[in-house]
Amino acid sequence: MSALGSVPYAAHTGVEVVEVKPGEARARLDQRQEVSNHIGTMHAGAMFTLGEAASGGAMVGTFADRLGQIRPVASEASIRYTRLARGLLTATARCAEPPEALRARLDADGKVAFDVAVDIQDAEGQSVAGMTVAWHVRRT
Repeated sequence: MSALGSVPYAAHTGVEVVEVKPGEARARLDQRQEVSNHIGTMHAGAMFTLGEAASGGAMVGTFADRLGQIRPVASEASIRYTRLARGLLTATARCAEPPEALRARLDADGKVAFDVAVDIQDAEGQSVAGMTVAWHVRRT
């Protein structure tokens, strides 16, 4: 997806954003040697990049009509790895608040801060990691 063109590192790792809509996005990453670790599973850094990219997709979907007028910054992130991850991973990200509420706060205050929750699953649908990304969006 072209949105990753503005995030060269995510594109470099092979992350592909496959769906973006208001407040939600999905991204995927297929395991290959370059994103594997020493025990043959997906590298933790690659999984972090996948989750952060998905969270960015949810943010972009929320503010799509204003992208030229805002400066979004991921200010904090935490991740919990819950099981070994192999193969194709899919990250589903959802804003913690409705997109309409976030846009209204941006309109009223010129800025908004919010969390995006991310669930990363393997090809069998097993959750392998959970992540929260805090976003700060400000009008330019």
